[in-house]
Amino acid sequence: MPFENSTISRYMDYTRKKFFIGIFLCLALFALVIISIKIGAANLSFYDIINALFNRDANGALIIWNIRIPRILAAIIAGVFMGIEGAVMQCVLRNPLASPYTMGISNGAAFGAAFAIIVLGAGTLHSTHADAVIVNNPYLTVLAAFLGALIGVIAVLLIARVRSVTPEVMILAGVAMSAMFSAGTMFLQYFATDAQVAATIFWTFGDVGRAVWNDVWVMLILMIPAFIYFMYHAWDYNSLESGEDTARGLGVNTDRIRTQGMLISSFTAAVTVAFLGVIGFVGLIAPHIMRRVIGHDHRFLIPTSALLGALILLASDTLARSILSPIVLPVGIITAFMGAPMFLYIIMKMRR
Repeated sequence: MPFENSTISRYMDYTRKKFFIGIFLCLALFALVIISIKIGAANLSFYDIINALFNRDANGALIIWNIRIPRILAAIIAGVFMGIEGAVMQCVLRNPLASPYTMGISNGAAFGAAFAIIVLGAGTLHSTHADAVIVNNPYLTVLAAFLGALIGVIAVLLIARVRSVTPEVMILAGVAMSAMFSAGTMFLQYFATDAQVAATIFWTFGDVGRAVWNDVWVMLILMIPAFIYFMYHAWDYNSLESGEDTARGLGVNTDRIRTQGMLISSFTAAVTVAFLGVIGFVGLIAPHIMRRVIGHDHRFLIPTSALLGALILLASDTLARSILSPIVLPVGIITAFMGAPMFLYIIMKMRR
């Protein structure tokens, strides 16, 4: 009986620590949202912000509700799902370098979206307060981006089935897939009009500032079922983390879990790329940091990686808006600067 009480006590301490880390990340994200609302070309005081949040006719309300809040929500939603995608892919592929960006899936989605914009006419060149490029048929663009990502996923799954394949080989295969999709995108641009080329190049830069309220709602509606699915299968990912044989011994259909996880991850990556462009490395950084902090239990790793992914992307976007103000950099440039050293660090660690 004392032994049982001691075990229960240790388990309660184990879960309590992870719960408090999640609370801390939520508070940090809330604080960053307030800071991000305040930072911008228009100088607004905290009083103006609070007043505008509750009064649509107040000073600055138009800027906050039509520009800054949709941008912040887009960064949070995209960051959440990049963190989840990285955690799930690193588990099902048993590869610490796996993420939609490093495995070529994001570039596959970018190729599909470029195909929709250039060939199928899903994008046009306009000048608005939010962006110079308008995706006038987001559903067609998301579908084409998903099909492009699906090709990348199938290639990765086929490579993963080859016996004795190493994590380094899989990453090299991802680099090859990225190069192939980039070549395909350039091929389309070569035969496109000047306006279409300008639209696709401008669109390819990962930038959360192009999101408007409709984009935010569509992204949220499409991605919430994926989050529920991943959390529902958290125990299955824990089993996979212990090894293929252990997972099968516990009754997990490993092939189905792996395939579904990759497909749903690629779908959420495709939705993000279709609306915001290619934003790399957030899905690589967030799960690695959280795995070191809270361990490999996916019941906690998935939601905390999601929160940290949102924090990283929102902080990067806030930095992109302020570092060369009034010039606003695409957030993909900031995440690439942060993620490349992390990528090299993981490679060096794997070589030891």
